[in-house]
Amino acid sequence: MFLARTHTPSIPIPQGHSRRALAAGLLIAAASLTPACSSLRDVDKKIDLLVQHRSDSLNAGARPPRVDSEEQGRWQAPGQADLHPETVNPSAYELPYPMAAEDRDVAVKLDEYAEIPADAMHVNLTTSFRIAQETSREYRNAEEDYLLAAIRLLIERHRWSPRFFDDLSANIAGDFEGGAETALNLVNDLRVTQRLPYGGDVEARLIWRATEQLRTSVTDDYTQSSSLVLSANIPLLRDAGLIAREDLIQAERDLVYAARDFERFRREFLVDIAQDYFGLVAQLSSIENQRRSLDSRRNEFDRMQARFEAGKVSASRARRLESDVLAARSALIDRREAYLVALDRFKIRLGMPVETPVIIDPTSLELPEPEIAPAQSALLALRYRLDLQNSRDRINDARRDVANSYNQLLPDLDFDGSVNFDTDPTDRVGGLLSFDLDDARYALGLTLSLPLDREIEHLNVRSAIIGLQRQIRNYDQFRDNVILDARAQRREIDQRRLTLILAEERVESTRLELEELIIKEEEANLISDSQDDLIQAEDARDSAMRDLRNAILDYLLATGQLRVRHDGSLQPLPGMGSYEEMRDPEGPETEAIEESIEAAQEAVEEMVEDSPADDGS
Repeated sequence: MFLARTHTPSIPIPQGHSRRALAAGLLIAAASLTPACSSLRDVDKKIDLLVQHRSDSLNAGARPPRVDSEEQGRWQAPGQADLHPETVNPSAYELPYPMAAEDRDVAVKLDEYAEIPADAMHVNLTTSFRIAQETSREYRNAEEDYLLAAIRLLIERHRWSPRFFDDLSANIAGDFEGGAETALNLVNDLRVTQRLPYGGDVEARLIWRATEQLRTSVTDDYTQSSSLVLSANIPLLRDAGLIAREDLIQAERDLVYAARDFERFRREFLVDIAQDYFGLVAQLSSIENQRRSLDSRRNEFDRMQARFEAGKVSASRARRLESDVLAARSALIDRREAYLVALDRFKIRLGMPVETPVIIDPTSLELPEPEIAPAQSALLALRYRLDLQNSRDRINDARRDVANSYNQLLPDLDFDGSVNFDTDPTDRVGGLLSFDLDDARYALGLTLSLPLDREIEHLNVRSAIIGLQRQIRNYDQFRDNVILDARAQRREIDQRRLTLILAEERVESTRLELEELIIKEEEANLISDSQDDLIQAEDARDSAMRDLRNAILDYLLATGQLRVRHDGSLQPLPGMGSYEEMRDPEGPETEAIEESIEAAQEAVEEMVEDSPADDGS
């Protein structure tokens, strides 16, 4: 078999002009890669400044989220690209199961579980707020939602800023026939684009070309030229106007919504942490109440045992009292275990390791009850609730969507134009300063596309109108729920106050009844029943105190008046006792504070008198 032998000519290494051209092109390419290799610190600074500015605009002393500036390490780990990650799932025969002895002292084990090390961390209400803001997963997720909204806005803003691009291409062209031309072509295309505020874009391009004839039959083996191209593409009907900036407008508004949502979350989070903390304090009080009841029952049992040994009471009465002691001890163990589980859940919510030993230090949070009518509470909520403001502003988003849908029904009428400036073709090397203005070329054009098929666009209009109507209904429903919530929370405070008064009276009457039974040396079962009633009364009183605090916090949250300090703690309002204690009556800011209080009171009075309707328009 005869095999044809093809001849591939050798390609010389570029010399002279072509080598310099290639070097220049590589320098341009290296320069263009520099921003891609830069650190994320500049990006983090932009995000920090943006969220700081947006949070400051809320005038709430909000703490803006922090940006994690770690660039390497966290997302680089061994095995992250393994196609078959290891699974740990041994068979039943490989799983040891140590059996506990039936005669073990379970009570001692339970006491060991409840032991608190000497180096346990003391946590009160203030430290709970601080730890929650630093390590809580919920809080971090909320921060990241805020940061993602800021990142989306920065991306959209960048799209509306001048954007630079640089494309460098190099290719060798020729054929396999000997003696034919073989050329090295270098092209560098540097361009900048800019979007126009009402649609379209403009572009400026600087194109540099160099050709080196590596194997040729002609004498001119190197040519170089440049071109400057200015072009524009502008829609005049469809896609023209505010619709061109829809993504930017929505991103700007979304960041405002995110700032409000984050501040609303901080307030809700403070209330949740406080209520969890108060619940733990109430459980500690319940444990202490049960422990005192157990001690009382033990003392009564010892007294009854002595009387039994003296033959003054029957054995059945002594055994019945012993059964009451065991039941009280069991109840104490159950309450203690429930507290330990609740404490571990609290540590998880704070973002602390579950194995960290913690001691809850009871903290008294004095929250004065407001003197305001439920109707006035509803007006405050309509004015101050951040989530209600988001719902109202989203109606305008839906209105813009309708307007944009109508814009899509218009015909396409687009203007496009360009101007080209080339270097003198007679020059073998055309530099940047050798453009021939006399030979400039331009092109202008209009393109009209008649709307012969707009069926989908008409359907989108109807869809947008339905979306607007639904958004208005959602806002109306949300507004009504806000009113209901504010009114109900205000009434809840009075209800909890009455419950606390009745619980305190019950504790006092039950204590007197128990003391009377002990003095009269009544039957042991009567004393035990009275002790049970006292425990229940004390538990109900402690729960009522907790519920009253929670009701006040819920009221402040429901009316949009709750304010959170930078460290995550509660910011007292003018008129609260703790606020008055913190003020310096002789300080330079006292007069301004008093004027602010008077202005706020006057605003509330005007709201009550006018009672404006909020129809979402």
